[in-house]
Amino acid sequence: MSDVVAQVRAIYELEGKPLPKLGETLLSAYESGYKRPGPEYLHYLCSVYRVEPPDLGFQGPCVCGHRHERPRAGAQQTAAREPDSVIRPRAVVTDSNEWASKFDQHSVPRMSRVRYRAEDPGGKDGDEEDIVLRRTLLQILAGAGVVLDGQILGAVDGIRRRMDDTLVNASVSPTMLDQWEETVQGYGQQYMSTPPLRLLCDVLLDFSEVRRMCEQRQPIELQERLCRIAAQLSGMSGVIMIDLGDHRLSRSFFRTARTAADETGDRALRAWVSVREALVPMYYGDPREALHLARRAQDLAGRAPSVAGAMAPIVEARALGMLVKRGRNEAVPSAKRALARGQAVFSQLGKEQVKDTAFGYTERQLAFHMGDTYTNLGDHGNAEETLRKALTLYPTTEELDRTLIWLDRASCRLQEGEPEEALRTAKETILAVSAAHRTDIVIHRARQLASAVVAQYGDIRAAREFRDALAAPATAGITRRQA
Repeated sequence: MSDVVAQVRAIYELEGKPLPKLGETLLSAYESGYKRPGPEYLHYLCSVYRVEPPDLGFQGPCVCGHRHERPRAGAQQTAAREPDSVIRPRAVVTDSNEWASKFDQHSVPRMSRVRYRAEDPGGKDGDEEDIVLRRTLLQILAGAGVVLDGQILGAVDGIRRRMDDTLVNASVSPTMLDQWEETVQGYGQQYMSTPPLRLLCDVLLDFSEVRRMCEQRQPIELQERLCRIAAQLSGMSGVIMIDLGDHRLSRSFFRTARTAADETGDRALRAWVSVREALVPMYYGDPREALHLARRAQDLAGRAPSVAGAMAPIVEARALGMLVKRGRNEAVPSAKRALARGQAVFSQLGKEQVKDTAFGYTERQLAFHMGDTYTNLGDHGNAEETLRKALTLYPTTEELDRTLIWLDRASCRLQEGEPEEALRTAKETILAVSAAHRTDIVIHRARQLASAVVAQYGDIRAAREFRDALAAPATAGITRRQA
């Protein structure tokens, strides 16, 4: 709300007018319906919101006689951020002299008409992508159903491309960078509990701000810090896109993250990007490529204990486990040695390195990934014990990993010759996960389980019922047991 007031005042100042008396209290009164803006204030609110009076619940054209779909020339430089809320009527205006008395603050304007230009790197209207993501975020916060469509994906990829452009182009204060680094670490802590699409909007809006700061070359020490922040935000966006199921965009974000990380000269950061990128082919491609990326991350990490140095051998073991599942039994000893190396490095990590979830590596993640490896290796005893331990370590708010752990336990039941029990466990898991966390990676893993059942036991009734559960709308009516 303060953002809206600041933008209106900025327009007044640019036009040489005395500053208006509009404040947050008055704007709140407009939004709640206790007061109605006069023609002049209505004009400037339309300019800031980039809508017409009917979109705010008022009939007739604006007093200026022009449309407001794009910022006015004088306001273009000040309207850098989309307002956090908009005025939208609860009641319909039926007469030009009759104004709606009730307004709803949480509604959002229509989505921007930016097209999906993922293949058009020449697009120059950069702020349109920010508008799409801000409006998507407002819709999510308002509880509206949001579909990951071409429009949103276009905005996502547009922001990434603009960062690519600025990284090859190359004033910020150290204090500002301190704040950005704190923001990035905050996202790392939110990663496992915040719905992916919601978090993606937040991360990319800040990613866009960092890109703007990178547009001019900075002193070398500040430039390196900016590139580090850019690499972390881009890498996190790549991880989120894995969860959302778009592996092409995920790879693109990791490519951008590598470009930014290379500018820092930080081997540990470059190793972190590489090991996170290995998850793309591990979930959606060839495990042999995941194996290659994990080993490259180990080479980059070197011998000094680091997050990537602990995570990379575990990812290597998971990739080898997937090869074993496909019949490469000779990979079993290598997978077990990789698990041992990962555990050894993990035991040397400092407290700060094991706190985080996105930029660190926690005990619960280690238990989950080891259990996943044991599952693929067919070591059901160790798998069940390790996965049960992981469930006790994960809080109930971290739905995504807990869901994948339960699907691993269902896979154990299938390998032990209990297809009905495997499908029952998987069905309960799918029905329990909330709509916001029922992402493509969850559905993908569930479908893999169903396909494995059908391949071994035919299209049994439990498999058909499970497919029906996957096709049904997501609900959160069942509470998952703890272990």
